[in-house]
Amino acid sequence: MSKYIFITGGVLSSLGKGIASSSIGLLLKQRGFSVTVQKFDPYLNVDPGTMNPFQHGEVYVTDDGAETDLDLGHYERFLDSSMSKLNNSTAGQVYFDVISRERKGEYLGKTVQVIPHITDEIKRRMRGFDGKRDIVIVEIGGTVGDIESLPFLEAARQLSFEVGKQNALFVHLTYVPFIKSAGELKTKPTQHSVKVLMEHGIMPDILLCRAEMKLDKEIRAKIGLFCNVEERSVIEALDAETIYEVPMMFAKRELDTIISEKLHLRKRVPNMDAWGRFVHRIKAPKHQVTIGLVGKYVKYQDSYKSISEAFIHAGALNNTKVVLKWIDSEHINESNVAQQLKGLDGILVAPGFGSRGVEGKITAIKHVRENNIPFFGICLGMQCAVIEFARNVAGLTNANSTEFKKSSYPVIDLMPDQKHVSDKGGTMRLGAYKAHLQKSSHAYKAYKSEVITERHRHRYEFNNEFRDVLTQAGLKLSGVSPDGRLVEIVEVRNHPWFVGVQFHPELMSRAVTGHPLFAAFVRAALVNSGG
Repeated sequence: MSKYIFITGGVLSSLGKGIASSSIGLLLKQRGFSVTVQKFDPYLNVDPGTMNPFQHGEVYVTDDGAETDLDLGHYERFLDSSMSKLNNSTAGQVYFDVISRERKGEYLGKTVQVIPHITDEIKRRMRGFDGKRDIVIVEIGGTVGDIESLPFLEAARQLSFEVGKQNALFVHLTYVPFIKSAGELKTKPTQHSVKVLMEHGIMPDILLCRAEMKLDKEIRAKIGLFCNVEERSVIEALDAETIYEVPMMFAKRELDTIISEKLHLRKRVPNMDAWGRFVHRIKAPKHQVTIGLVGKYVKYQDSYKSISEAFIHAGALNNTKVVLKWIDSEHINESNVAQQLKGLDGILVAPGFGSRGVEGKITAIKHVRENNIPFFGICLGMQCAVIEFARNVAGLTNANSTEFKKSSYPVIDLMPDQKHVSDKGGTMRLGAYKAHLQKSSHAYKAYKSEVITERHRHRYEFNNEFRDVLTQAGLKLSGVSPDGRLVEIVEVRNHPWFVGVQFHPELMSRAVTGHPLFAAFVRAALVNSGG
């Protein structure tokens, strides 16, 4: 049987349950245990695939093609472990499955209710890794007191009762604000949050208290007394210079030791040496480069969360601080592109959907191609690079104007077998696919392998009708699918570093080890900067 750790949050949102879950998972993994993390989101969308990036942030795609919450990215980056559709469930999925079974008559005429039917389905999902991992960390989205999260809290309460106290514990992440006018930390929000949690039958075993300053012994004792938690298990969760420092901060407070004792786990000492060196390179780099991130969702930077984290990893590998300049592609045009991209050591043109901001991306790509500035294009960024090359080098002047499929020269288009599926865009290519690389390419030099596997999330593809004209003009198709049918990577000959990829390499970047393409791009930017 697996051990369960339930992570809940109180007082307010955005306290960092995902980072806390990932950090606890890392510490336990470094103690030698097999660990996975699940995220339960209380919203009624089936998945975040159709949600606005400005509201929800990026959609994180797993190997099996599941469109999931961005917290799964944190789990994978910290644990260096691939997640799947089993690691993310939403209220929409739960209710959809229960109602579908009801329509099929599987409940034999019974009245279908939140308890037991919804909670049983949630528990079934929570047990998806039972016996397959030593420890299952379950992060429950939302804030204690939210109406929509109640079934998940009830399911967690029931499951903890079923597996027994020695096999389950609750970690509650809360907030201890500092009131400047009073000059002191206030514990009342935490007390109220724990009170609400206890009203649902859950007694927290450990409190992680987000605070601006260290909690002294008196404050911890007060919180422990009023929340029925031992003082040792009241742990401050302070702001860190980098999120990757959080596991080390928790380790100093012996959080992993406390968890091990409460769950009766074998005593082991976590090996954090490599992680410590990684954090040191983030905090004290020798070099610095400035990268322009050109996208259309830059007003909400969580829309590109995995990209920004991949740059942190790549920067650490190159002992370099990567400063990101966020540039809205809608604000780029021929008259201001030089000023918009001034002082950059490289640019990354980000993924996205729809025609908005595409012309700005194409204009930026033309500038960096002509001025030999390192370029990295991801998904739509790669597609824009192909369009720019087709227009300005190959001479296809009308190549993909504002809407791909209505262009006179659709160098980016739906595949023939997609077009009959729907007149609104066909089907998505989601999940992990293999690609074969040319040895004489920047991509091969980065990966040091002829065959790679990367994750995809897109609808349009490179139009094979234009392969000959574009390659003859100097575009290099340096990565293709195993059957040669799909173009995965393009490069421009006689350019220091110009790489566009159809897939999303940022989803495969991991703390400590990074990702080959991001590491190579940062090296190219460092060379361009003269560093």
